[in-house]
Amino acid sequence: MLKIFAAPKSVALASVILLEEVKADYEAVILDFSRNEQREPTYQAINPKGRVPAVLTEDGILTETPAILLYIAQRFGPDTLTGGQSAFVFAKIQEFNSYLASTVHVAHAHRLRGSRWTDDPQALEALRKKVPESMLQAVSLIEDDLFQGPFVMGEDYTICDPYLFTICSWLKGDGVDTSRLPGILAHRDRILERPATQAALSRLQ
Repeated sequence: MLKIFAAPKSVALASVILLEEVKADYEAVILDFSRNEQREPTYQAINPKGRVPAVLTEDGILTETPAILLYIAQRFGPDTLTGGQSAFVFAKIQEFNSYLASTVHVAHAHRLRGSRWTDDPQALEALRKKVPESMLQAVSLIEDDLFQGPFVMGEDYTICDPYLFTICSWLKGDGVDTSRLPGILAHRDRILERPATQAALSRLQ
């Protein structure tokens, strides 16, 4: 049985949603970031990065959301989760999730995790002030150029969908004007209605 380490309101939600979608047998261990449980020695031994998610498998430990989503899909789910038999669609899915990880999530982190980049109080405030603009720019690219609809890659639900849903659940807190993102809002509502999403949200309350 898999064991996933997660935290409320974190990107780990995407992986828990997918575990529910594929009906995997798993245990969720919920960390309390307000108590810095991710920095305790017991968790550092599992993931020295001190972040979530981390997944304990029979073969070892996996970290980083794109890798975990791919592992869950390939182990438990249908081929459509990762692009079916199309090498090109598979690559496009990795392209999309890489953009979420390397650009969109990083832009969001400037609001709450600015100390990763600077200790200067004025620089930290500047990072926070930039977040509404940088996040809107990042997700507008998704809205205008990357999102196909009704799901990210078109008609099939893929590993991109719980990931986009999770990151876009942060937009209001980031001060983004979501009225300019009708496609993403419709996608959010569509994913929210799915039983797997509701089950995952209940797990991470």
